[in-house]
Amino acid sequence: MIVDIERVVVVGAGLAGLRTIEELRARGYPGEITLIGAEERPPYDRPPLSKRVMTGELDDTSLRADFGALKVDFRAGERATGLEPGGALRTERGEYPFDRLVLATGAAPVTLPGTGRQRVLRSLDDALELRGLLRPGLKLVVAGAGWIGAELATAAAALGAAVTVLDAAATPLAAAVGTEVGARTAGWYAAAGVDLLLGHAVESVQPGGLALAGGGWLAADVVVTAVGVRPAVGWLAGSGIRLEAGVAADEGLRASVPGVYAVGDCASFVSGRYGRRLRFEHWDVALHAPEVAAANLLGGSETYDPVPYFWSQQFGRMLQYVGYHGAADQLIWRGDPADEGWAACWLAAGAMVALLTVDRPRDLLQGRRVIASASPVDVARLTDPGVPVKDAVVS
Repeated sequence: MIVDIERVVVVGAGLAGLRTIEELRARGYPGEITLIGAEERPPYDRPPLSKRVMTGELDDTSLRADFGALKVDFRAGERATGLEPGGALRTERGEYPFDRLVLATGAAPVTLPGTGRQRVLRSLDDALELRGLLRPGLKLVVAGAGWIGAELATAAAALGAAVTVLDAAATPLAAAVGTEVGARTAGWYAAAGVDLLLGHAVESVQPGGLALAGGGWLAADVVVTAVGVRPAVGWLAGSGIRLEAGVAADEGLRASVPGVYAVGDCASFVSGRYGRRLRFEHWDVALHAPEVAAANLLGGSETYDPVPYFWSQQFGRMLQYVGYHGAADQLIWRGDPADEGWAACWLAAGAMVALLTVDRPRDLLQGRRVIASASPVDVARLTDPGVPVKDAVVS
């Protein structure tokens, strides 16, 4: 069903914004669409920035959007600044009335205190500029041993830079997968020639390096801050749109103000599967959430409740994560983490709710289906890497 809508404004020209537009057109929406993007570039993919762009395999990750065919008025280099009563988006350059608004503004990197130059790796321009600095012998310090920090360290070390990664946590990936699983990745850094300093918080970034909390100094030619991102929603303060871990959307990706929807990194949503409000900074979310938002914008009643998926390539390994382990009550290992390929499985009330695989793609594919089914599993069979994950389901 297509309701009577003449003007749709999408703010945020990343994958989520573009996919929303594609879905609207695919579902037969014939009206006006305006796309507002803060960057001067058209939509592009972000996951390759810390992978293939940093290694020199790619210079461009454009999504090749055909705005002519999509009949989209694309306004690049224009930042949203607020909403006007009565239904209009305010930007640095003007106002755009809308019947429906889609918020897809993504997230912005967190930076550290200090007057020294600190780089981030969020945009294509960031990646190209940083890649141009990497050379043999360059002293690179990466603050943050998360997904991006590990991927950047992988690329920089391969290009001959002297790389140090430091983190206040006790292990790499502590915030992403917990310390017990993250600890299994610590040895990869030394094997790749990367120095890993754990339990070291940064007091400030200064010219020439980092001042460490409690005293200490770490010299650097280049500092990259990779300590996470925050939803880019500050411009919505006072708009009446409820903010909670980003734009607080419901299970249909509707914001608290009628006619407004939210997708991608800037949106949190109510998950029936996991019984809580969640927000994910995953490419997979930006790809598929717009399907639900577009359907509901046009009068549908679809629910967004994914089994989230994420991948990372670091130190010669493919890591794939599916699900959400925040509500898990048990962690089990599938295979020996000392081996080349292994997996960590999180269970809640006897059912698998999340899975991290290292070089075990078949486990990941089967595990995603098992998590979606919410079926109980046999722990002994799931622990055995010789038994297919799907065969661990208790029938």
